[in-house]
Amino acid sequence: MFVKVLRAKIHRATITHAEVDYVGSITIDRELLDATGILPGEAVLVADLTDGARFETYVIEGEPGSGIICINGAAARLVDVGDKVIVMSFAYVDPEKAGEVEPKVALVDEENALREML
Repeated sequence: MFVKVLRAKIHRATITHAEVDYVGSITIDRELLDATGILPGEAVLVADLTDGARFETYVIEGEPGSGIICINGAAARLVDVGDKVIVMSFAYVDPEKAGEVEPKVALVDEENALREML
């Protein structure tokens, strides 16, 4: 048996773009991916703090230092530019190891630049 635990999180990022006419995904600034260890192609859960919408998608690497947080495809209909979101990555681990997982949590500023790691 495995349990699902938080592995990484980008907290209170601002949606910079929402592109419906795209295959689907979330584009995230490469610097935030590096800071949290979230990988291109990885499945993530996105929670919109503005309206409560939650959806799962996969990550596409964005230009480093761009501050981009772009929701692509059908999920773009669930957000508005300017919404605040939490992007979460999870891992499946043995219950005995769950307490050993220390999530990498990135706090960002209004331009989605890394402000602090918790």
